[in-house]
Amino acid sequence: MTAPSPQRAAYTVVGGGAIGGTLAFALARAGHPVTVIDTDAAHVAAIRARGLVVAHGESRTSVPVLAATPDEFTGTLGRVLLAVKAQATGTAAAWIAPRLEPDGYVVSLQNGFNEGLIAQHVGAPRTVAAFVNIFADVVEPGVVLDGGAGALVVGEPGGAPVSPRVRAVVADLQSWGPAVASDNVEGYLWAKAGFGAMLAATALADAPMADLIDRHRPAMAGLTGEIFAVSDRLGVTLEAFDAFEPLPLRQGTDPAARDAAFDRLSAWLRTQAKDRSGIWRDLAVRHRPVEVTTHYADVFDHAAREGLPTPLLRTVMDGLRSLEGAPDGMSEARLEELDRLAGQAAPGRPDGPTHPAPAAMPGRLPEVEQAAAVRRWLDEHREDMVADLDAYTSQGSASDDPDDLDACLGWLRDWLDGRLGAPDTEEILPRAQAGAGDILVRRYPARDAVAEDGRPVLLLGHYDTVWSTGTLDDWPFRRDGDHISGPGVFDMKAGLVQAVWALRALDALGLPRPACTLMLNGDEETGSLASHEAIVAESHGSRLAMVFEAAADGAIKTARKGVGLFTLTVTGSEAHAGLDPTAGASAVDELAHQILRLAELRAPDAGTSLNVGVVEGGTRSNVTAGRAVGRIDIRVASAAEQQRVGDALAALRPVDPRTSVEITGDWNRPVFERTEQVAALAELARRCAALLGEDLREASVGGASDGNFVVAAGTPVLDGIGAVGSGAHARSENTSVSGLVARSALAATVLGALAAG
Repeated sequence: MTAPSPQRAAYTVVGGGAIGGTLAFALARAGHPVTVIDTDAAHVAAIRARGLVVAHGESRTSVPVLAATPDEFTGTLGRVLLAVKAQATGTAAAWIAPRLEPDGYVVSLQNGFNEGLIAQHVGAPRTVAAFVNIFADVVEPGVVLDGGAGALVVGEPGGAPVSPRVRAVVADLQSWGPAVASDNVEGYLWAKAGFGAMLAATALADAPMADLIDRHRPAMAGLTGEIFAVSDRLGVTLEAFDAFEPLPLRQGTDPAARDAAFDRLSAWLRTQAKDRSGIWRDLAVRHRPVEVTTHYADVFDHAAREGLPTPLLRTVMDGLRSLEGAPDGMSEARLEELDRLAGQAAPGRPDGPTHPAPAAMPGRLPEVEQAAAVRRWLDEHREDMVADLDAYTSQGSASDDPDDLDACLGWLRDWLDGRLGAPDTEEILPRAQAGAGDILVRRYPARDAVAEDGRPVLLLGHYDTVWSTGTLDDWPFRRDGDHISGPGVFDMKAGLVQAVWALRALDALGLPRPACTLMLNGDEETGSLASHEAIVAESHGSRLAMVFEAAADGAIKTARKGVGLFTLTVTGSEAHAGLDPTAGASAVDELAHQILRLAELRAPDAGTSLNVGVVEGGTRSNVTAGRAVGRIDIRVASAAEQQRVGDALAALRPVDPRTSVEITGDWNRPVFERTEQVAALAELARRCAALLGEDLREASVGGASDGNFVVAAGTPVLDGIGAVGSGAHARSENTSVSGLVARSALAATVLGALAAG
């Protein structure tokens, strides 16, 4: 065995069981120095004696790692992968906290929702969220059985943007397999809660998971329905993983789609080396209490607060507890009883609890041949689309340059005339304040549409960018094969090109399309302060809005955080800091106290972040500061959090009574919540993408858009249907030629569906 390379990042894996052992093995094999901490002395001794062993069928492979029990370990901790059972989280986090280096952090590679508890011990800034679905088992001390492929997603808590540390951890964990980074780990965790509930139910009997899930679909759908009703109420965007698709397993979904999801899941489970769950093994082999009852404590708490019943989930948990120490009681009759209970609790039955059904999916899907024809036509015109994006990108449109904005808008009007012909009507709403761009509104009539709702579809976008005038001089539009870069190509010039070519494709092929209103504003990047009222007014007369903002790693955006921009001003009294140090009242000291108070408002588990990004104060080092200012950015994922934080800001009072504090500013954008109508639009887009051979995901993001205003005003929104790429607001901004074609085809197919129903 070769020694690990000292050049690679070191990791401490706390909990060397199935998950921790699998990842420790992969990291060590890739050359990372790895230390495994585990309370099982026999497991530690075996690792010391012959290395950490992973078994694949009949073969076994060993790698050297350091191993110790918590009592034996000395030193400090940097990168920690926490993989203990959920019920041991508090004890493990308390052990980690005093040993964790100032820049160290803990990645929660566990089942359940544990990030909040970890943060209580080590602090939210040193807590990293993760979703893990690895099929493995410890089969003897020091030996982990590889149960097959799985999934692993890492991200910052609360939907914060993917950070450099997350990207670094993901890059290292790819030595195991398909680890990815995401700003929606919560969506995976809630999806896993549904999947995990099914696996937990299979532990009530002694038979392969795949067979039990396949035979007891009513019980399994009822379980996932209860859990996903809670996640829907919380505004969580569920994420698919491996072969598990959460959306068809929500309450009120199409039975055919649900059965198809069960077919795919059961078939996939039958390919896995591990045919029974770790929960079953805890009961039947290890004869120890199961951790799964701890996993669902948060689900039960949320359900109780929201008034949502969970009879099936409680029955499963109660059944597992009754089997602890008595595995002979496992029986498929328990699942048959769950099937009966699921039938009684089905939404809408008079003898069971009722829940509102999700909004019906709008539109009517076109034939596969029609979607394929649209895709082919656009593919034939890909070079024309690239040329349009080149010409559009070459128009400077900095948010703070009115002359450039005017010139760009003039170019857009000419281009739109050339591509779509003259509109029915056009309005140019003059800028409402200095520095903003005018608003362009163009109305195009329906053609051959048969939808009962004849109101127009609002196609919403912006033509301003964050890039300063002159950026094009040293960073023009560039194409390298499929890769396109340039200022604004991702956010969001490609989105508008895609929208226009979607309409053009429908027109060229003689396909129906609904009435459409194209609305472009020139101040989105500065908060849409001058345009949001006009956008809301236009949305009131619209059937829905399609926002052509960029995608999130290819996903549409069905939830966005609300944004608050505030300024905290502290007034003190000046004095000579050396001659008379007690005479003044320091505004800087007071601001420091207030910043600590503001930090207490953060609530990562609720999706609330708060950043004091700019601090200014004082005049000279020998003068007690008479004035200090802190500029605050706040992101919230729910209206309730917005109210809580707003109330707390209004209640701020000085610690030093000789000073005064003042909060100014406001909520720049309301919360974009995943309403039932938004979910229905997302389902329409997903099915349209499937017609095109694409797998379309949803995402919840921290950034805001003009879609926030529209959803809050009551009009449903399909957001993030624009460019596929990355690097918004960065010199790495990019999109792709293939993405232009694919996303334009998706927009055209969605519009065709809306015209048909």
